[in-house]
Amino acid sequence: MAKDKLRDSQVRATSKPGLLGDGDGLYLRVSAAGRKSWVFIFIRQGKRREMGLGPYGSGTGQVTLALAREKATEARRILGAGGDPFADMAERQKRTEIKTFGQAADALLKAKGDTFRNAKHQDQWRMTLSDSYCERLRKIPVANVTTEDVIAVLQPHWLLKHETASRLRGRIEKVLDFARAKGRRDGDNPARWKGNVEVHLPKPAQPMARGHHAAMAYADLPSFMAELKQQKGTGAKALEFRILTAARTGETLGAVWSEFDLANGLWVIPAGRMKSHREHRVPLTDEALAVLAWADEHRRGDYVFAGMKAGRPLSNMSLAKVLKSMERDVTTHGFRSSFRDWAAEKTNFPSEIAEQALAHITGTLTERAYRRGDAIDKRRKLLTAWAKYVSRPNTVEK
Repeated sequence: MAKDKLRDSQVRATSKPGLLGDGDGLYLRVSAAGRKSWVFIFIRQGKRREMGLGPYGSGTGQVTLALAREKATEARRILGAGGDPFADMAERQKRTEIKTFGQAADALLKAKGDTFRNAKHQDQWRMTLSDSYCERLRKIPVANVTTEDVIAVLQPHWLLKHETASRLRGRIEKVLDFARAKGRRDGDNPARWKGNVEVHLPKPAQPMARGHHAAMAYADLPSFMAELKQQKGTGAKALEFRILTAARTGETLGAVWSEFDLANGLWVIPAGRMKSHREHRVPLTDEALAVLAWADEHRRGDYVFAGMKAGRPLSNMSLAKVLKSMERDVTTHGFRSSFRDWAAEKTNFPSEIAEQALAHITGTLTERAYRRGDAIDKRRKLLTAWAKYVSRPNTVEK
């Protein structure tokens, strides 16, 4: 088969998306965005396979036309000897650190570095891709992972912990995409959802259900808060602060002292820590400031509610453990529902003020464009009324 059809000037000048052949399996691929990379396409054991040889260019980590031809020649030699270029090429044999799925997962987490939204998000990725969920998958050579292997990991959690399992599937898919980009596997991604994983798993009764967290009736909050104040430890104080501010668990536990303007009674949560990816200002009531005063007396680093490990916040389970010790069968997230019900049924504050207090995005795009402010004064009055309600000495709802 004819080879060496391309010229350097031709490779530099081309911009049309698609494949440009150099002959005998070597191609230049041009993406729709104009990125150029080399691929070697061959048939082995009756299957068409495509192996990336690197991005085109002459800089560090890039592959010139001459070098691409050298790599293609090596691949042809291996094929002629009955071998597999994916496993036997010299540069690929050096990548011994990525053989199993577990090694590929660890390499991806390292490559993502500090691109995670926050430390909690990074910990969630690490936990779900570790032995906690992927013990069986981590031992399998990444080139050999099948859809059946992926299903075996997901199925035990699919109905019981559907949201976690759904996110895990997406993360497994990204690990396998990463392994393919590193030349450790080829073919379709066995964790792909559409037309693949979806046909093997049952449909949950309430797929990806949100907001249906076991909540405490707001009428029970005063007596609960009185009991909560008697509990010892940082977890109890963090839960008290979370209830008083109607904040999410991640927002509370990730809070650092630099976010607080105590003189003006304000907590400014940066966009990077918010679910909505928008900065959120929380007015601090006297009751919330009292909790912060306690935390300041017990300060151990940057985190307001510091964990046992230096430089780390309390874990998510800390608040759940407080509720368990108090024998309350509710979730920490449910207290936001308690706040919302109380605001709707016991106050005259407009619903959008309560929604803003919960950091929910409300209204149409046009409405939000005209509503520039965040109603901080009105929200301060609402949270003050809430703090007075849950802290009142009379614990019997009239």
